[in-house]
Amino acid sequence: MIEINMFSSADKVAGQGVGAVYDELMALLKRYTADEFNIKVNSYTKSTLSHYHTIDPQFFLSTWSSKRGRKIGYVHFLPDTLDSSLTLPGVARVSLDKYVIAFYKRMDQLVVVNPNFIPRLAAYGIDPNKVRYIPNFVSTATFHPETEARKLELRAKLGIKPDEFVVFGAGQVQERKGVDDFIDLAKRNPDVKFVWAGGFSFGLITNGYNHLKQVVANPPANLQFTDIIPRDTMIDYYNIADLFLLPSYEELFPMSVLEAFATHTPVMVRKLQLYDQIIEPYAIEATDIDDMEANIRQLRANPAGLAKYAQLSADATAEYSEEHLAAVWRQFYEEQADLAHQSGKKTAGQ
Repeated sequence: MIEINMFSSADKVAGQGVGAVYDELMALLKRYTADEFNIKVNSYTKSTLSHYHTIDPQFFLSTWSSKRGRKIGYVHFLPDTLDSSLTLPGVARVSLDKYVIAFYKRMDQLVVVNPNFIPRLAAYGIDPNKVRYIPNFVSTATFHPETEARKLELRAKLGIKPDEFVVFGAGQVQERKGVDDFIDLAKRNPDVKFVWAGGFSFGLITNGYNHLKQVVANPPANLQFTDIIPRDTMIDYYNIADLFLLPSYEELFPMSVLEAFATHTPVMVRKLQLYDQIIEPYAIEATDIDDMEANIRQLRANPAGLAKYAQLSADATAEYSEEHLAAVWRQFYEEQADLAHQSGKKTAGQ
């Protein structure tokens, strides 16, 4: 049995995608590979593999221990994505940027959730041969489409009228997520209901905190901010939505889009090169806020168009299924364990 030590503090900050990715992977491994991997969490005992999900300083220090075995790092962000999410003093920002890259360079293997990040890591001096692309996924046991009758019940429960056209967005309330455009779309379209699930996960240092906090406290009449809500409640919002909109300027592989796909909700995103190989075939891509508004109006008047993208969401869910990703992760960990054993034999023979 392969010993894997997971290092993570992802669940300490509510409402961020890193925690969702970690929880989904842990549930998948428990469900599909319980007899193959002996998994511990934040244990400093000896293991064949150490998989780092977050970049905590104590985890960084542990990488110098011979007990860590082969070190695997999960890349959830780069310095530029952090810079666009957090407002920090110049010295602190530069120090954090250097620390992030130093952490990644301590790894024997990195995993990215978006293939576009491989050349961006290379620009920081990280060997592309040490980087593997494994996409995100969500459990269809947690996120799935409800019946039409159930959707009407959920609308009544959440105070949404049966005939309201609902545009739903989710994620941290910050500039990088395109929340300003979401707000402006609500102002432009008072006859459409807009709902955003998420809050200020990083408080005062959130990029755009000051002006966004004011709007969240006093939104337009047709715009609702739910604050941070549990993942098992998020399914209700996806199912009452006619359209899921993520207007982000920078993403890796957003879990919210996968959750929307899994509920067969039509998806619209901002057109980004980062989405080319992962989301583009299944979602509407809009170049700017005017394009987003035009698509909302067109889809509202075109049920057949909504049905088309609902089917594409279902197709995407099949592509990023648990069963497929369980096989991918199983093979990945087995390969890493083989490399760890080979490295151990070489060390013993020296």
